[in-house]
Formats: sequence, structure tokens, C-alpha cells
Amino acid sequence: MSAPSTSVRSRLLSALAGEPTEHPAYLVYDWFVQNRRLDWRRLFDLGLGQLAHVELVRVQRPHLTIFEDTKHVEGRALKTIRWITDRGELEETFVDGWQHDFLVKKPQDYAILRRGFEGTTYTATSEFFQASEATLGEFGYTVGSLGWAPIRRTPLLQVMVDFAGPERFAIDLLDRVPPLMELLELLRELTLDKLREAVKTEADYIKLWENLAIEMLGVRAYREYTVPLYREMLDITQAAGKRLLVHYDGKLRVIAEDVAALDFDLDSLTPPPEGDMTIAEARAAWQNKFFWMHPPLGWFHGDRDSLIARVREMFEGAGRRNCCLMISEDIPHEAMENVPFLLDRLAAGRC
Repeated sequence: MSAPSTSVRSRLLSALAGEPTEHPAYLVYDWFVQNRRLDWRRLFDLGLGQLAHVELVRVQRPHLTIFEDTKHVEGRALKTIRWITDRGELEETFVDGWQHDFLVKKPQDYAILRRGFEGTTYTATSEFFQASEATLGEFGYTVGSLGWAPIRRTPLLQVMVDFAGPERFAIDLLDRVPPLMELLELLRELTLDKLREAVKTEADYIKLWENLAIEMLGVRAYREYTVPLYREMLDITQAAGKRLLVHYDGKLRVIAEDVAALDFDLDSLTPPPEGDMTIAEARAAWQNKFFWMHPPLGWFHGDRDSLIARVREMFEGAGRRNCCLMISEDIPHEAMENVPFLLDRLAAGRC
């Protein structure tokens, strides 16, 4: 096996510029490189690149203190995070990095969260972006992130995914519980404040970790709350010459027209069975979006000829333009040997 003759970065920049994609870039999220014990050097030597995510602002939260404690029990990492304000305290837990217990247990907890976020201010910084780019060089690309708590997604998704969980959130949104609605409005204001600072940095791409599950959020809520906020955010990014990137890795057919009207690009775009649109269908619906495409994990368990055929179908469906390939989910260890095989075929121009 041999690495490609041109760097991952140069091929990605060419694709981002709209040039035909004959030898697509293939990148892995930095989180996996940092947290999975694999022979990443071997994969990088074969042509895999790294997609790094960095914070673009410094945050001051005068009314919130966060404490973390991690214990290892029977080989599992149990992390407890306490959110402390002068109006009360909340707690969430994680097991091996996955959320087990949410901050919001009852409607009154939204008011504690809101207090924690009151007075939050943001200041732009390019420090982390510059350090990442210097480290990656030609082996990758850095995107800016709106960070983690309290804002890495748009407000409805932030509360549903991170703070309350889908069931609690669905009930409270349906009832329009006042403390929730007040929290959502504050988060909307803070999202725009944070973005206004983020676009002052050198990052060309700013990413939202949306993790949209439209079947859980609901089309009506998406259109009523999230789409208008996207439009406000796009006004900010476009005025600054930046691109907005949203992590949409699920089913999108029911909101295809809504997405078409929003000028952002798609991170982790996934065909069936995880998604419900083929890449060809996505390209027909969204002619000018850049697709950061994620092959479903099940493909890596099948035979190699089938894997190559499916990946080739993805690129042909995208029109071999405005696209790249990525690892944005945790590929099982036993399936990782198919990644070097795919890299070899990509380098040989056989996908």
C-alpha cells in the first residue's frame, strides 16, 4: 500500500474550492485519534487526514461553577459533573463518555440553568486555531467550534441532547413550560453573541454539533425555532465570509426543502440505513452544499468489494465535487482493517 502523491489538505482545499474530486480526501475526527488506541500513524502514512475542532472564543460565566469528578469502577469511567449557581445546583453523570443522567430532572431546573448562563460573555481568540493548524500542517484541516456547554448546538438541540434528554424536553416543550422557554430565549441570544465573536477569528468554517434527530425534535419545532435562528446565524457568517457547518448524520428527507433554503454545509452526511437519503438524492436536493460524507458503520463489516462499490456510489452520487469522506463515528476495532484497504483504493483512484 502507498500513500497518495498529494496531501490530504491540498486535496480537501481543492474540493472546498469546488474543483472536481478525483482523489477524495478522507479524514477522521480528532476525538478518535486522542481517545482510541489504534495505529493512527500507519493510517496517516497511508493517506488518512485529521479533522480538528477548536474553540474560537474564551468564555466568562460569572454565575456558574462546574466541578468534575471521575472514578474508575470495574474498568469503566464514571464521571460526575456538578453545575453550581447561587440559585441551586444540578448534576449529570457519564459512563465511558456517554451521558447516563441529565442535568434537568424537573421543570424548575431550567431556571437554575438559566441563572448559570446569565451574564455570560465571549471574547474571540485565534490561539487554539493557530496551534492546531501548525500541528496538522498538510495532514489535516481545522474547523472552529462553538464549543461545548453551554453552547455547541442550537438551543432546542442543546437542551434536548445535553441538558434534559429527549423525553423530558418533549413534554416540557409541548407544554411550553415558562422556565424552559425563558432558557431557550437566553440561549438564542448567547448563540448569536458567541458567533459574532467566533467570526472574528481566522477559521473559515464554524461548526455546530447539531446531532439532529428530526423524528425526535419534530418538524414543527424545527421550523418554528431552529430555522429562524439558522437564518440569523447565516447573516453573521456570510457577512464575515465564513461558512457554517452543521452535523446532520440522521434522517433528513422530511426537511429536505428546509435544508435546501439554508446556505450551510453538511457534516457527517450519512446514507441509509442510518440516514434516509442516498448521496445522489442529497445532491439532487442540495446542489451547492459541500458534503462531508460518512459511510455507515455496517459497511465496514461486509466484504471489501462491497465496501468499495458503496463508497464509489457515494462519490458518483455527489457528482465527484464538493465532497470528502470522513470517519465521524466510532468504527468497531474488528472492522478497522478495512480502513487501510479503503485508503489504498482511494490512493489508486479505484473509488
